[in-house]
Amino acid sequence: MKSVVILGRQSKLSLAELESVFGAALVEPLGSTAALIDLPAEEVVQKHLGGTLKIASLLATPSTTDWGQLLNFCRTALPEFLEDLPTGKLHLGLSVYGVKTNVASLQRGALELKKVARNAGRSARVVPNQNLELNSAQVLHNKLTGPLGLELLFVTRGAQTYLARTVHIQDIDEYAARDFGRPKRSGFVGMLPPKLAQIMLNLVAAQADEVILDPFCGTGVILQEAALMGCKVRGTDIEPNMIDYSRTNMEWLQKKYNLTDIGLGLEQGDAQTMSWQQPIDHVVCETYLGQPLTTLPSPEKLDKIRTGCNELMTAFLKNLAPQLESGTRCCIAIPAWRQKNDFLHLPVVDQLEKLGYNRGSFEHASDQDLIYHRNDQIVARELLVLTRK
Repeated sequence: MKSVVILGRQSKLSLAELESVFGAALVEPLGSTAALIDLPAEEVVQKHLGGTLKIASLLATPSTTDWGQLLNFCRTALPEFLEDLPTGKLHLGLSVYGVKTNVASLQRGALELKKVARNAGRSARVVPNQNLELNSAQVLHNKLTGPLGLELLFVTRGAQTYLARTVHIQDIDEYAARDFGRPKRSGFVGMLPPKLAQIMLNLVAAQADEVILDPFCGTGVILQEAALMGCKVRGTDIEPNMIDYSRTNMEWLQKKYNLTDIGLGLEQGDAQTMSWQQPIDHVVCETYLGQPLTTLPSPEKLDKIRTGCNELMTAFLKNLAPQLESGTRCCIAIPAWRQKNDFLHLPVVDQLEKLGYNRGSFEHASDQDLIYHRNDQIVARELLVLTRK
């Protein structure tokens, strides 16, 4: 049984995450919004995939992308889809990706399928579409992944459509609780989203019981997501108040999620000179991103910011390398600055081999795809996936 997954806003970054977790051979892109995974949906754990919005079980692959023909197919197939659902009122929703239709036609189609369900002896309510795709909040709050939920996904590639039933959805409420509900937050050290922290951990293929080191731990976002994945966590930071923040947040997390034995170690230290406790299985961190910017500064000012960040990053990588065993994987977020048509990178990106690292590559994503950014941001996060030589 195969799965269809709906990718996040930066789909190539989502593909790199899936490739790192499941292997390139099991991941097949379906256009720019989705992918096929050669595993049952039950084996694809949604809660730890920061770049995946929905996970669905593949039901059929109609050889058409015409909405009218797809609707006719579903009229015939729906009674069979309903056989495995428990008795009770159904919650029905439709989402299309790449199908040429409109919201009104989609809504009419949902009402027609409601009639098919009724003729099969099942009552149902339709979740109304505001767009062609139901968002995570609509799926989550209407319980479309529950026992009586049925969100049908239609994903096109070429002349074929992949019809699937959503099984898991990204839990936006949980992300909000871990992001905004933590007792300690700080806008001065950046606001790393928990989703991105998960992606970074998955890019090094972190496994339960492995030791994750974050040498720039800040308020502990990466530490908290690693602990929820079952990893042992250690963090250092040059600022003593950040160590206090991380400790408070990790204590809160342990109580909230009833976590034990996370191997928490926190210590003040400069990443340019620090000697870290061994063993270290992976290094996952966000370094200093430089001065926050709302507009592109003058070339002179940007060069000064860039030079300072580059000196810090170079010294850090030099200090880290001899403390890692060969083959240790790292994911490090560094700054990149948006230009008119590209990003301005740190010079150290071209010196990685001299510093003792190999930069990882992905079949389904390029290095340029591993830049986490929003359209209104000047400072982006470039993710370096490295392996110690």
